[in-house]
Amino acid sequence: MPLRNTRATEPSVEEREARMEEPTMRDSAGLQIHRCKRCLGPLHFQSSDGSKLSLRAGCQYAERQKDTFHEALAFSNRPIAIEERIRIRVERCDQHWQGALRLGFTVRSPSSFAWDDKLSIANPDGPRTVLGYWARQLPTCHSWPGAELCFWVNSRGVLMYKGPDQVKKKLYGGVDVGRPLWAMVDLYGQTRAVRLLGSKKKKIGFRIKKSCPATPPPAPNEGDSCLCVDRGQPCERPRQSSSTYTQPPNSPGLSC
Repeated sequence: MPLRNTRATEPSVEEREARMEEPTMRDSAGLQIHRCKRCLGPLHFQSSDGSKLSLRAGCQYAERQKDTFHEALAFSNRPIAIEERIRIRVERCDQHWQGALRLGFTVRSPSSFAWDDKLSIANPDGPRTVLGYWARQLPTCHSWPGAELCFWVNSRGVLMYKGPDQVKKKLYGGVDVGRPLWAMVDLYGQTRAVRLLGSKKKKIGFRIKKSCPATPPPAPNEGDSCLCVDRGQPCERPRQSSSTYTQPPNSPGLSC
């Protein structure tokens, strides 16, 4: 009986690499993801129950409702590695609100998140070590449509940030790097919408790993942003949909 030629059935190198990049599972948002050795893994936004946030474009685009200034937290779909730099772009801005975008990290899984008014209103600029949140408000001059921002946590537990001026700034220290950290983007005050542009991390030997490629983003467009202050025509603040209205604190955050 002739022996079977098993060599002919062995997959080629190209076929093995293609299989590595095939979708093998679905994430919490129901999106197909894949695991490969050449990237950091897929990265997109997810929201929590009760959030006044909508996600689209494969969960790469997050937008808050127009009639409110808070309760619009977007989390990363997975824990973020130390020194993994997350890139976002501001898409919509409403200048009739006070305050602006807040960036940070949390050790609490987004699936277990429960809304707390103190988290979004009482202390918008302070880290929340007890609750496992570390966040800092950015200056409003860094939150206009088209502004690209980058933030990460280093090995010393320092929350770092780089704005459109490409200058590195320390947002806060004391982040717990001993536990998994999810990125947190709070669409607060003037910042109504952002787009996730991916992430990257420098590896040994100056190699750079990036998050799995997503659809290239369109060119920045201010859309229906309300830039009334820049245009010298401050408009009337829209009413909240709820019966009670609370003015957001005018926290200075970082200076430009």
